[in-house]
Amino acid sequence: MAKHQTPMLDQLETGPWPSFVSDIKRQAEFRKNNQGKVNYQIPVDACDDLLGVLELSYKHGRTHWKHGGIVGVFGYGGGVIGRYCDQPEKFPGVAHFHTMRVSQPAGKFYTSDYLKKLCDLWDMRGSGITNMHGSTGDIIFLGTTTAQLEEVFFELTHTFNQDLGGSGSNLRTPSDCVGQARCEFACYDTQAICHDLTNEYQDELHRPAFPYKFKFKFDGCPNCCVASIARSDMSFIGTWRDDIRVDQKAVAAYVGGELKPNAGAHAGRNWGKFDIQKEVVALCPTGCMRYEGGKLEINNRECTRCMHCINVMPRALRIGNDRGLSILVGAKAPILDGAQMGTLLVPFISAEPPYTEIKETVIEPIWDWWMEEGKNRERLGELIKRQGFGKLLEVTGFKPDPRMVKEPRSNPYIFWKEEEVEGGWERDVNEFRKYHQR
Repeated sequence: MAKHQTPMLDQLETGPWPSFVSDIKRQAEFRKNNQGKVNYQIPVDACDDLLGVLELSYKHGRTHWKHGGIVGVFGYGGGVIGRYCDQPEKFPGVAHFHTMRVSQPAGKFYTSDYLKKLCDLWDMRGSGITNMHGSTGDIIFLGTTTAQLEEVFFELTHTFNQDLGGSGSNLRTPSDCVGQARCEFACYDTQAICHDLTNEYQDELHRPAFPYKFKFKFDGCPNCCVASIARSDMSFIGTWRDDIRVDQKAVAAYVGGELKPNAGAHAGRNWGKFDIQKEVVALCPTGCMRYEGGKLEINNRECTRCMHCINVMPRALRIGNDRGLSILVGAKAPILDGAQMGTLLVPFISAEPPYTEIKETVIEPIWDWWMEEGKNRERLGELIKRQGFGKLLEVTGFKPDPRMVKEPRSNPYIFWKEEEVEGGWERDVNEFRKYHQR
């Protein structure tokens, strides 16, 4: 029988979708039924009390979690989020209910044995409730006491060879898409660079020294499965510099109905005969395609790599061979200012280990500037907005480029200095033209 009456939470179980309330109730029952089998190190009724305090919050219309100061493991300033209940007498099982972030492996690849052992560890030393994965990418361990933090950390580092993730005003755990491990569209090895930068910047992950949080996210192609362009201070998106490869025989097969568009993703619904003009050519955002005489032509100079045509006809159209990535900066959710998308800083850069050019010409100069000029709780995008994109170019040494846009056909408002106007503008335009003529 439930320890607390939760009529409002019970309503959340009545909808058509899976409910987190049901999950927590199952975990509460599991803990009660396995008291003799599991050597629990936190109160057995932690999950019951978690439901009770949430019901009370719904009843009062305010949270009953308080900010209890900093809590963590020795030597690390990040990775643990302190949680204390302001009703410890009523809900002793969650008097402490700290969250631990665990750095996920690149691409989120696990063995079943690893996951089982991870869950066994958290069943014993925590609530058993996990979040796979948090919005930042980490494995999330929800709910333990202060006394168990060092114990869990020791087990993670010594048994699992696994580190804590980032939290606080520091580098958050880098996150990537599955990349070349499973995706034919990936333009670079997302897992390799994610793993490399995670190891390279361990101090920035665990010893907060930034004005606020900073996120790397890695998308292997412009489909942006990790949504890096909207969710990361520095977004790495795979791209290519040469032409989209076209297989005209496969194009004819799509038109003739021998191949299903969208890789057959809509096979369960009759969409009618495939219309390449309506479903591909007319939907190109830059109008750079045409289909005449049974042949598909692409003006690649006008292509913005939106991926729509490739997604619809993956057997006929392929990404180019001259591959690398674009780097965008400044995306974030609303904090001090409104939500922002990333602005293109580096149109193309190679992504070959050890990624020295990316680290020394992009990441580290930007960090130096942001740590020097950023206000408390000011994200990189807000600093760029406050001081201007031109200042960012000074810091990194990049020249203004017409491709440095926040969205297609927009202007990033780069203001020219007087000494740069004479001859400089014409020179940069000529260089841009030469680039597109190559």
